[in-house]
Amino acid sequence: MSAKLNVHDLRKRYGTVRALDGISFCVNGGEILGLLGPNGAGKTTTVESIAGLTEPDSGSVEVCGIDARRKPREAKRRMGLALAVTALQDKITPREALESFGAFYRRRAGAEELLARFDLKPVAGRSFDTLSTGQRQRLALALALVNQPELLILDEPSAGLDPEARRNMRAAILDVKENGGAVLMTTHDMDEAQRLCDRIAIINLGRVVAEGPPADLIARSRTTTTISLRLQSPIPPGALAAIQGIGGLECTDALVRFVATNVNEALAQLIPVLDRHGLDIAELHAQRATLEEVVAGFL
Repeated sequence: MSAKLNVHDLRKRYGTVRALDGISFCVNGGEILGLLGPNGAGKTTTVESIAGLTEPDSGSVEVCGIDARRKPREAKRRMGLALAVTALQDKITPREALESFGAFYRRRAGAEELLARFDLKPVAGRSFDTLSTGQRQRLALALALVNQPELLILDEPSAGLDPEARRNMRAAILDVKENGGAVLMTTHDMDEAQRLCDRIAIINLGRVVAEGPPADLIARSRTTTTISLRLQSPIPPGALAAIQGIGGLECTDALVRFVATNVNEALAQLIPVLDRHGLDIAELHAQRATLEEVVAGFL
């Protein structure tokens, strides 16, 4: 599918700080892209620049073929936005907020449908200032979908949500994707990123330092794999000391644990050593680096 979002060479300075230092990426229709990185990396500034809440110093943002910097109103009609913190008038109710926001769009979802979808019907008539953090976050997600957007932008969407609300949120995100829309989301939840995102862009110091599907990033990262062995009998002390390319070697009776950057090479050296000592492997486990470790390795 064609790109719903194109960001090219986005730059933003705050004094001497380069918040964005040439950010470029795209999100296609039917795709979820996750922006990952530490606090202060530039994720929120990127989201706010795309949404028109922050004016970048230079660079371009194209939403569904529309130049969002030159025609922000047209671009905003095509996108939905939910930030990590949502502020509304204290006395407005969720139903009123959804009806008011929906009135700005020709194409819109019904307020009652969204209230039901995000389990807001029990609090639909309560004022915003009485809602819990989780209820406010669910309302923010409902408001982001009120115009049935082609591009959905979410900043930490699962923050403050209980497990049931997280499932509803993920279902809503996947629904946008399955209907040909694009989703851009920031998150610190690595499990959420790995489960939901088709691609991930890792941002650090205002730049995209790595990009690709989660599995590909893990496969090509320089992080290590942990190998755990349980042998049929104890291994003699120092028997594995000559194996190259391993680290963190631990031998306790018949249990062996080490890390390796090249698993095949490490095992190729290990097997002859075990054969020489007449040792059989009872169990062998290889644990690849987690997405969290991979992200940390690119920073």
